[in-house]
Amino acid sequence: MSESTVGTGIDPEDSKIITLARSARARNGVAEGAAVRDETGRTYVAGTVELDSLKLSALQTAVAMAVASGARSLEAAAVVSAADAPAAADRAAVRDLGGPDTPVLLAGPDGALKSATPAGA
Repeated sequence: MSESTVGTGIDPEDSKIITLARSARARNGVAEGAAVRDETGRTYVAGTVELDSLKLSALQTAVAMAVASGARSLEAAAVVSAADAPAAADRAAVRDLGGPDTPVLLAGPDGALKSATPAGA
């Protein structure tokens, strides 16, 4: 659990995916890191993909990894970014797999939670 989410009332499993997303961002030196938790509790972690022929946000990549691994639904998603809000395309990807009530957690680069928004919002 990252120090910035300890004692803030965040569910420990949500804190875990924020920490994983933050680690992916730092490890890969990318603008965003993301993690999603599927219906069985498995997590999928990804960073931003920036190729000439393929551009995916970190959250889109994490959702794609979950789908490719056989996930049928999502319990939660987290993205670590300097952005002020999760991108509409990111919320749409989470909504497609998890449904409109799936929480999308946005944390800053320091791991501090900025917002928790349902994917359908």
